[in-house]
Amino acid sequence: MRRFASIFAMLAALNLAGCAGVALTAGGIAGSAGVNHTLSGIVYKTFTVPMKDLRVATLKTLNRMQIKVTADKKAEYGWRIDGTAFERTIEIELEQLTPAATRMRVTTNKGSIFKDSATSTEIILQTAQRLENAKRRLETTKEPRRKTTKKPRHSHTSGRKS
Repeated sequence: MRRFASIFAMLAALNLAGCAGVALTAGGIAGSAGVNHTLSGIVYKTFTVPMKDLRVATLKTLNRMQIKVTADKKAEYGWRIDGTAFERTIEIELEQLTPAATRMRVTTNKGSIFKDSATSTEIILQTAQRLENAKRRLETTKEPRRKTTKKPRHSHTSGRKS
């Protein structure tokens, strides 16, 4: 009976494919990384970083992935970055939730109908990794360095005792 209920719930959710408000948590790597998908192919994640830091990390990620940035501009909700890759258009929205939290929303369109959520997920995962690496570098530079004590140099004698 539970199996039937699960299948029924999944089919009911698929009928709501146009509803952006219905979201599913992705399984696998993306699910464990806190990346969420809507049924319409939109991928999003909230980061605990200011919007300006997320914007810089996103632009560096797109550059690393060789995605050409076609727009990088302020928007009503925060910031908008657009890009292109092989037969795809990428739309990234950054929305400041608080001074320390920013929501990233990525949509990758393949043509006018199909969505490429795998590319959107990879953009988010790579951006998250870039931020994590930057955080680690910052933490290691803040750690106090150990003082090294130099051993005094001893002058060598030619074996004679004085």
